[in-house]
Amino acid sequence: MEDKIGVAFVTSEDASGGKETTLLSIMQAMLISRMVIVGDPLDATGHYSTSCVGAPDARAAENGTKLGKRVAELVKKLKK
Repeated sequence: MEDKIGVAFVTSEDASGGKETTLLSIMQAMLISRMVIVGDPLDATGHYSTSCVGAPDARAAENGTKLGKRVAELVKKLKK
């Protein structure tokens, strides 16, 4: 997995369901695998990554789309 782009996103049924802890654990595994980690763009949550409670609502879906676009942009840059 070395030098591959990685991104994490999570959901839980509870507002305090440990989403940030889970995101960090996933990111730790990616770092151990020497992956390049992509975080949320600032116009989304600007934090670790996209997360939501339960099924994604419109805002979470929009943030997920922004994160996907950021990943795609970085893939293009790294391929050059």
